[in-house]
Amino acid sequence: MRLDQPLSDKEFAELDKFLLSDRCADDGMTMDSLHGYLTALAIGPESVPMAEWLPKVWGSAADGPDFKDNKEAERVTALIARFMNEIMMTFEVAPKEYEPLFCEHEYEGRQLIDGDAWAWGFWEGIQLREEAWQPIRESNLAALLRPIYLLGADEVEEDEAVLADDPIKRHKLAVEMEAAIPHIFKFWQPLRKSGTATVRHEVVKSGRNDLCGCGSGKKFKKCCGAPSTIH
Repeated sequence: MRLDQPLSDKEFAELDKFLLSDRCADDGMTMDSLHGYLTALAIGPESVPMAEWLPKVWGSAADGPDFKDNKEAERVTALIARFMNEIMMTFEVAPKEYEPLFCEHEYEGRQLIDGDAWAWGFWEGIQLREEAWQPIRESNLAALLRPIYLLGADEVEEDEAVLADDPIKRHKLAVEMEAAIPHIFKFWQPLRKSGTATVRHEVVKSGRNDLCGCGSGKKFKKCCGAPSTIH
């Protein structure tokens, strides 16, 4: 499996199905929140190692998903790495083609955008390097983060909740959020390293007593380095 290849429709559906399965924690990321999360990591101020950001994908499950075997763990992790690389390469090569992975729903006869999960994922990505994101908060582009905050933060100020208290308001915020992404990307672009560096899936290179690269939190020898077992 080449890590620089974008996900096919079949692979996208495969990853989507796994993230929605009961083998993942209820508070784990879905494809839309994962897309927002990886976007924040791809365009943000600092490169974050996969071993650090991957565990956040699984939510509160300390040991990660209930993979049926090591092969599945490696497969899913590689698909996520390729999803990340696809986003990074889009911004590097054709940033105008980038589109957030929003859902849509019908409300009072209208098709509205639902960007809540995507915004939550992006906000989680910011939290991994909150201090490093401070320069944009103190710049004249600070307002660009506001719709992401209003839709994605776990808690907002009481007087701000009214700004996102119905589907139509949230739709408008999602539109604003999408329009803000190119500007956020351009703000950080000259301050960060090139996004063309491929995220590597390095499970097999881990030392026997190192934490496993799949993000499970277990030692390699007791996770992907252990003999294959069926859970």
